[in-house]
Amino acid sequence: MLMAGPKTAGKVLLLPIDRVKPSSHQARRHFDEQEIARLAVSIAENGLLQPVSVRPGKKRGEYELVAGERRLRACKLAGLAEIPAILTQRDDGQAAALGLLENMQRQGLDPFEQARGIREVVELWGCTQEEAARRLGIAQPTLNNKLRLLALTDAQQAYCVAHGLTERHARAVLRLPDEQARTHALAQFVAKKMNARQADEYVERQLQAKPRRRSVPMVRDVRIFVNTINRAVRLMVDAGVPARATRTEGEGYVEYTVHIPTAPAAREGTSPREPAAVR
Repeated sequence: MLMAGPKTAGKVLLLPIDRVKPSSHQARRHFDEQEIARLAVSIAENGLLQPVSVRPGKKRGEYELVAGERRLRACKLAGLAEIPAILTQRDDGQAAALGLLENMQRQGLDPFEQARGIREVVELWGCTQEEAARRLGIAQPTLNNKLRLLALTDAQQAYCVAHGLTERHARAVLRLPDEQARTHALAQFVAKKMNARQADEYVERQLQAKPRRRSVPMVRDVRIFVNTINRAVRLMVDAGVPARATRTEGEGYVEYTVHIPTAPAAREGTSPREPAAVR
């Protein structure tokens, strides 16, 4: 009779497969069904060569997977009633970290699955990113860069995965200032089949491009008012009053500043005491 207590930790147990539940900290969201089917054929012919890792579940007699979800799925597909498993005593943080590392080492996660897995591990451990990088065995800049990917929206992340864009493509668009610009850039990467270097160069060009100044279209009534101001200034000048007008176009408006000297001396060419501004 197999014992499922702490004394059996580290030993290979043969567990009923329906008592092994998937990990609650699984970073992977997408599984290659064809790959699992091939693995199931191999398991049916040769057996499972490497046991999965489990920990005691929340319910008595149940176990939660720590590492090996692809193997668990393949064993179920192959019709196995039992599965070889190594029982470990792991808390949530340790279980999440082991599952993440196995996925990264055995069957590569996409960049966003990696980032979400790292974020969960950091939160479970309650540690700094520097400490998490050390414990996961990766460089801190690498960890930081992966976490930055989560600044993209879920739709942008899904677009990157669906079209085979790399982590470097995704990091390139993070330099752009807003969601719309990032989405447009990702679409351009795909449409023009840009590699990572070309994607970086495209983003750099977008950042260096000066925004075009749009002319302000004037409706007929506004044009009448503008002409009236210009005519008034010309009449004052013709009458010997050195008035002048300054026009400024803004986003959706036209601003006129009209300077009219009020002191007699100003009309003779000296500086006015207090010019009046009319807008």
